[in-house]
This record gives sequence, C-alpha cells and structure tokens, in this order.
Amino acid sequence: MKIDGAFSIGETKFILHYNFPGFSTGEAKPNRGVGRREVGHGNLALRALKKVVPVDSGYTIRIVSDILESNGSSSMATVCAGTLAMMDAGIKISKPVSGIALGLITDANNNYAVLSDILGDEDHLGDMDFKVCGTKDGITAVQMDLKVNGLPFEVMEQALNQAKEGRLHILGEILKTLSVPNSDYKAHAPRFAKIEIPGEFIGAIIGPGGKVIQEMQKATNTSITITEVDNKGIVEVFGENKAYIDAAMARIKGIVAVPEEGEVYDATVKTIMPYGAFVEFLPGKEGLLHISEVDWKRLDTLEGVLKEGDKIQVKFMGNDPKTKKYKLSRKVLLPKPEKEAESK
Repeated sequence: MKIDGAFSIGETKFILHYNFPGFSTGEAKPNRGVGRREVGHGNLALRALKKVVPVDSGYTIRIVSDILESNGSSSMATVCAGTLAMMDAGIKISKPVSGIALGLITDANNNYAVLSDILGDEDHLGDMDFKVCGTKDGITAVQMDLKVNGLPFEVMEQALNQAKEGRLHILGEILKTLSVPNSDYKAHAPRFAKIEIPGEFIGAIIGPGGKVIQEMQKATNTSITITEVDNKGIVEVFGENKAYIDAAMARIKGIVAVPEEGEVYDATVKTIMPYGAFVEFLPGKEGLLHISEVDWKRLDTLEGVLKEGDKIQVKFMGNDPKTKKYKLSRKVLLPKPEKEAESK
C-alpha cells in the first residue's frame, strides 16, 4: 500500500484498520471520517503487532478490526484478535502478542489502586489509562494517558508488573485456542511460488512461440513469468488459490524433471502409429511405446488395445544407446502369461 502522509511518502506491507462506530459505545452520531480515537487506538494495535510480522512473507497483510460493542479496551481486544487472526491465516508471526489496559485511582492522601482490565467508567473517572502489549518475552508497544502530574516510581513499577501478569494470563488463554500459526495458508488465499530451474529448460517451459507456457497458464488459471539469471531460470507463479498453484508447479516440475530408470509413470496416449504409440509420461516429455512393449502377446495393430487419450502406466527403461530416445514399456507392468513364464 502506498502511503502519502504529512511528513513521509512510501509503502507499507502491514496495514491495520480499526473501525469504532458510535453505536459501539451507545453514541448516536453519523459515521464520517476517522476520528482521533480511531487513529490513536489503531496505531497502538498496529505498532504492537508489526513487531512480530515476518518481513519476508511476500504478502501485504491487512487486518480489519470492527468494534461492535465496547466497554473496555477495544484496542487491546484488537491486538489479541489480530494475533489469533494471523495465526489462523497461517502467517508465521515470530511470537503471539497480547495486550491489557490498566487504570489508576488515587485520592487526596496519595492512596492509590492500580486496576487491571478497566471498564469504561474506570477509564473515565480514573487518573490513568495505561495500555501494555507484548509477547511472553517483552513489550512491543505501550501507551499512557495521564490526568495527574506524573507518577511515583513505585506506582509505575507496580503497573508494569501487574500488566505483565495480566498479559501472560491472556496469552495463556489465546494459546489454548491456537498455540502456533497454522502450517499453511487458507486454501482460498492468493498464492505465489518460485522455483529455480537449469537454464537449458527455459526454452522447454516457454515452448515454440510461447505455446507451452500460454497453454499452461490457461489450463491452470495462473500467471507465470521466467527470468534468466546467471544461466539459470527463475520461474515465478501466481494463482488465486493453492489448487491452481499446485497444478502449475506440477507441470513445471514435470518439464524440468529428468526421468529415472525403473520408475513407473502415469502416461497419456497422444498418437497411435502402426509401430506403436507416442505417450506423454511427464509434462512436455513424450516417448515411443513400441508395439512389442504394449502387451506380452504379439500384436499386429493397436486397434482395440489403445486409443488417443487413454491413461496408462509405463515403466521408463532408460535411453536408447544409439538414438538417446526414451525407452518405455507397458508389458513389464502386466502379469506374464503362464506359457510365457514357463518358456522363460
């Protein structure tokens, strides 16, 4: 997101929108521009969570907090909910963050009480609104509003210790629901993937006149770009969901894959010839399945045995020493007839 502020121009990859409509506190007012409260509360939650967001995730992350009812610290609720939302979305935050609001009540004789998790009335009537956010190991953001002229050191010390105890308790409740970020993003999340390939395979992925890559993009609903760097190809794939990305990556890996002798592959019959069938056993890789390797019994024709589009399994038998072409066999995967077995 491009940022054009009063004192800075730039970009950000982590955005937090905090919406605080009047009805959430029982107020009757129109919803117009963002007010001072929304700016302050949203910025506090943003600062608290930004510290744990991975810088190399590749995504721009936007958290939206809609406050529907408020009688306490909705900014601290935003921090806790934001932590759970990111972990549920599969964002690998470094540590979960929780937050708590503290209040202070004093009298004329300097007697005081530090209150944890203050309500609206305690915030309004008290002498301090002190919000602390952090992980189990330390503080990520603080904010304080004071209605008195300064705080004694012992009051501040008690407030920080009380905040730590409260934060850790809330964090424990959060971790009961979700202890670590989900291992993968949601299935519907836009995806991108990157793979490095040897330079000699760049042409195979692009194809003559771009035929292969265009067909691949159309079939998998993805966008694919290839950049050549130091005689290597950097292939970047973007798709609307995981299924599209997986399909595109499977095709790319198939094109750059080197067949292994003895491996069994799922193949598609592409062309029938009098002497055999040409089959595609890896994306972009075709080989001749000779008529003598289709079945154990002698075949004069493949009519009625195979047809174009058939899905079969073939075994890669290596490369022909003279022509270097792929040698494939289907019959070695079929049970031998008893007569054949006895003659052997």
